Amino acid sequence: MEIKNLGKAADRIKKAIKGKERIILYGDADLDGATSVIILQDSIKSLGGEVSAVYFPDRENEGYGITEKGLDSLKSKAPALFITLDCGIGNFKEVKLASKMGFEVMIIDHHEILDKLPQAQIIVDPKQKGDEYPFKGFSAAGVVFKLSEVLLREKLTEGLRKNFLELVALSTVADMMPQKSENKIFIEEGLSYMENSWRPGIKAFLETEAFRKYPNVNQKVSQIISILNIRDVRSTLPASFRLLVCSSLEEAKEIISGLLEKAETRRKRIREIEDEVERRLQENKEPIIFEGGNDFDLQLISSVASTVSQRYSKPAFLYKKMEKESHGTVRSPKEVNSVSLMKKCSKLLMTYGGHPQAAGFRLKNTNLEKFKECLIKNIVVQ
Repeated sequence: MEIKNLGKAADRIKKAIKGKERIILYGDADLDGATSVIILQDSIKSLGGEVSAVYFPDRENEGYGITEKGLDSLKSKAPALFITLDCGIGNFKEVKLASKMGFEVMIIDHHEILDKLPQAQIIVDPKQKGDEYPFKGFSAAGVVFKLSEVLLREKLTEGLRKNFLELVALSTVADMMPQKSENKIFIEEGLSYMENSWRPGIKAFLETEAFRKYPNVNQKVSQIISILNIRDVRSTLPASFRLLVCSSLEEAKEIISGLLEKAETRRKRIREIEDEVERRLQENKEPIIFEGGNDFDLQLISSVASTVSQRYSKPAFLYKKMEKESHGTVRSPKEVNSVSLMKKCSKLLMTYGGHPQAAGFRLKNTNLEKFKECLIKNIVVQ
């Protein structure tokens, strides 16, 4: 048994390679998205194929998932096989737009399914209706690894497999996926390979003084993930992607050095936002935390949301308010499925989705108060 449409996706990619079609990889800009893109890109190269373009949307300026700005910047590449990784399952309008531009859309995701599926040619998501694969808790990189096994077959060498599993382990831990079933194997194997990794980006971390003080690989990985989550985008490529694909140890150490310099500034700013949220919550008797502002950094509020959600045992909806729209993040305790809750208020949202305990949303500023009221009204029936 395999994940629904996995074989179909592998066959379509092989056809594109054989026919020398353009292939575009469009990934979410977090660590899970970056590792997913790397695994599929390396798999395609192993089959003699070539990736025409890699794109990661800037969440701060574009929002999450497939964006009109992203599509506009890639339209000159059409026609092409347009593969989304770790995003796309909630982009109904954007998938239609991509098709109109001449792209054939394939979605590879692991997020919760909303009321329907986008009109993509092929969708691989273990959570879609009709998928009988017994385990549903993969990271996106875990799904892509399963795809690489079908895609490469005997060409998936032991060295390449170990290489991929290092990335899958990082993504699974970073995306807080359940550490059981196949994920448990991925993490145990992947972390065991990291100490002797040939990947310069990982070797550089382990040779950097700041990481030598940690006694075991789990602590090192936790710190690596923290550093890789720092926002540092160059030419639309996040630092996590640039670091994990670079071929030089010296270049990797230079990237890490820059990220370590940013780390303290990031920690300070997270504390400032957290203090501001705490100040606002002093009189809060509501069943949810719903706070935001123009000065809330979209790249940092996920960390704050995690902290305050755990501290108060409430779902935390934090957002950055921009001129006309707000982009937000959600963290919630296990008793509340944040995606199901937002689904009850979906008419007020432009886009939303993610996991039950970690999700995101985007809406018009005029709907902020209505969205909050809708959430409060519906959380009591969860």
